[in-house]
Amino acid sequence: MAKKCDISGTGVQSGNNVSHANNHTRRRFLPNLQVVSLLSDTLGKIFKLKVCSKTLRSIEHNGGLDAYLESTSNSKLTEEAKKIKKSIAKKKASK
Repeated sequence: MAKKCDISGTGVQSGNNVSHANNHTRRRFLPNLQVVSLLSDTLGKIFKLKVCSKTLRSIEHNGGLDAYLESTSNSKLTEEAKKIKKSIAKKKASK
């Protein structure tokens, strides 16, 4: 199970624990992933995705999954998010 956000692609970062004596030991910073069900108003479908909390806040701030995907450039989205964005655009164009 990959520790990666399904929409933004945020993943594990690495760094150091630094002690008071300035000893460095390697550590991992894991993203705060949540499994959420997001509703697409245009498609009328629910998508169950692993999303980091920062991305979830951005989705809510933009007014939902559809608005977030429209306002975000493709370079910042994962392949799965690009497919959802493309299907939303296709559905809007057909209306």
